[in-house]
Amino acid sequence: MSVETDRDLNAELASPKSGFQGFPVDAICTGCQHVHVKQVRPEDVGQSIEIDPVTLDTDALTSFKHICYRCGSATWWNPTAVLSGLIETQRSAEE
Repeated sequence: MSVETDRDLNAELASPKSGFQGFPVDAICTGCQHVHVKQVRPEDVGQSIEIDPVTLDTDALTSFKHICYRCGSATWWNPTAVLSGLIETQRSAEE
């Protein structure tokens, strides 16, 4: 699934709604089908903590629990894309 181009992914990532730990993925809420950038830790999506998230394919990621502000509860999200561009931008900013 491709990421919609009319969205501001940087703004979504900067929002508290994305979470505070992990690497950014585009994900869809299983409850209301809302798509948003979420931050996930590798272990939350079935990966080793040593993995470089840029190398991950979404087919290798499991669903994860996260808050959906539209649904109003913690619900399951399915990753649709690893946002490697945002990961690289974060890494560059940290250097």
